[in-house]
Amino acid sequence: MNQGRIVSIPDHQECLDTVGLARLEESFRKWAEASPRADTRLSRRRILIIFLLIRYTGAKLNEVLALEPFTDINFKRQSVVFGGMEDEPEACPREIQISATLTREIENAFSDPDFKTALGDKFGVDPGFVRRKFYERALDCGYPKKMGGPEMIRKARAVEMMQDNVPLPVVQMILGHSTPNLTSSYVSFSGDDIRQVARMFMERESSRGTSARNSFFGKVVELQRGDIQARVRLTTITGYDITTMITNTSLERLGLKAGRLITAEVKAPWVILQKGDEEPFTSAENRFVGTISRISSGELNSEYALRISDGTELCAIVSSLDSRRLDLKEGDRVWALFNCFAVVLHVD
Repeated sequence: MNQGRIVSIPDHQECLDTVGLARLEESFRKWAEASPRADTRLSRRRILIIFLLIRYTGAKLNEVLALEPFTDINFKRQSVVFGGMEDEPEACPREIQISATLTREIENAFSDPDFKTALGDKFGVDPGFVRRKFYERALDCGYPKKMGGPEMIRKARAVEMMQDNVPLPVVQMILGHSTPNLTSSYVSFSGDDIRQVARMFMERESSRGTSARNSFFGKVVELQRGDIQARVRLTTITGYDITTMITNTSLERLGLKAGRLITAEVKAPWVILQKGDEEPFTSAENRFVGTISRISSGELNSEYALRISDGTELCAIVSSLDSRRLDLKEGDRVWALFNCFAVVLHVD
């Protein structure tokens, strides 16, 4: 198993979480429609779209304000192209996927002739004015005003994606950071592959159609078909292998083949924790080592968050009896184990 490299995770205590971002977004939406004057509502809708673009793409404020909205936002591809900035000549243009829901909202706004006229070729808003409106919305929610600043929303988006197990190279691509040193796994993923992974995440985030806490994005690298079931092995962008067993019927229905991008999900109760430094002798095909990053104790069971070396967070649910027996603390090194029958595959 490739245990990858150690990565730093932004301190999520210094920025809003997903619930906080949702509350801030709701404040923007109510504010945008609150004025009785049509021209004021148009102006506020422009600020709302700027917020939504930063909130869901993680772009910098100056990148959003430099957009040419009617050419840089592609409704068919469901993407936004941020170009290299004049004051950042080393920055390369990048295409960032957005969800179908956000695409429709922006497209509907742009189809309004009055809004289109008011918007012009660019957003045309003073950055200082935008910041003041962002700060006002944060204060309206009861947050310190700095928590609503564009830079803090960008940081919160990065933390949100990492906590949702978006692969680190994808997060860095979305934010416009330099690409990390390539692992042997990563070099097999093309730019189109990484954009597809980003698209899969955006749509999954928008629909939230699953209760599974643990998700891995990867590419099928091996298929071994038996008389009833097939063994499928996928590799994640950061080099981890996941093994699953599915029926031949499911194999055909999903259209799986080598090179296909898929999502593998594992429910938290199916993850077994084992304390210790040495890799355990077990029949579980999937084994990950990491450290306990968070513990939530309840009357009947406890939830453990385990951070593995590439920054992915795994969640395990353990009964209170077993929790006392394990005697785990934050910072402890543990192994997360699950067998191939616990893995559910999803295709785009």
